[in-house]
Amino acid sequence: MNLQCPTCQSLMELIGTHAHCATCQHDYALEALCPDCQQPLDVLKACGAVDYFCQHGHGLISKKRVDFRIAR
Repeated sequence: MNLQCPTCQSLMELIGTHAHCATCQHDYALEALCPDCQQPLDVLKACGAVDYFCQHGHGLISKKRVDFRIAR
């Protein structure tokens, strides 16, 4: 996944549920989206694991398939 910093357009590093821009030192909250319907996903956290669930009929979504965008 390649996220560009909205401030300086550099590529950002994904750190958990945030993106960090090393160039301008900004952090941005990310929103997880279903890759099938582009609706926000529920984030399920338990025992150190993070899972994603789509309430719009797509069920559990692998974190490898999740689309992220900068939260508004």
